[in-house]
Amino acid sequence: MNLPLHERIRQDFETRILSGALGPGARLPTEQALMAHYDCARMTVNKALSALATAGLVDRRKKAGTFVARPRVHAMAMDIPDIGAQVAERGQSYRFDLGLRRELDGGQARPEWRVDRTVPLLELEGVHFADGTPFAWEHRFVNVAAVPEMLLADFTGSSPGTWLLEHVPWTEADAHITATGASAAQARALTVALGAPCLCVERKTWRGSEAITYVRQLFLAGAYELTAHFGPGARRDG
Repeated sequence: MNLPLHERIRQDFETRILSGALGPGARLPTEQALMAHYDCARMTVNKALSALATAGLVDRRKKAGTFVARPRVHAMAMDIPDIGAQVAERGQSYRFDLGLRRELDGGQARPEWRVDRTVPLLELEGVHFADGTPFAWEHRFVNVAAVPEMLLADFTGSSPGTWLLEHVPWTEADAHITATGASAAQARALTVALGAPCLCVERKTWRGSEAITYVRQLFLAGAYELTAHFGPGARRDG
């Protein structure tokens, strides 16, 4: 997919900031330098920098320039877990099977979410496995207007959640955790009895004002431990 130039510029600097190549307080090149480097108009550069500022990655200071944002010391956030990494840490083999659904939603069935109903969503449904045994079902929507490159992403060997954590920073998240029983379709996917007890996790994330993803996950009772980290050092990268 050929991304617009402003999006490629945004991704270039987003990657450098998230990797630590550009640390907090580092100054980005001037708009004139970026225009020369990318051979583009000021409007294109401004659009890229504005997107980085909206995501909370940079601070734009009038007459001073653009700087990598420093962590907000008093901010409180909950880590978004990488399920594959957690399974591997337990010494188990992990895989994600995206065999249930992968399609571009036409805007009919979608979650209640802060996203324009005219924007198509990538709908993904699959199952997480540990040592070859299913332990979690996942149904996810991704705003492809905000993350167009996900349309071509290959989830062989990893899950959509892992891909998002590695490629897309988030600035705001809502999580809702309940206990429930597996529906007929969920029970078939997890190879358990109808109504089997599950932990249900629903999560929505945003990058600035842009909705990124909504996911609903069902974990079999006793098969998964949800651990959250709170504090100023909490990760904000997925």
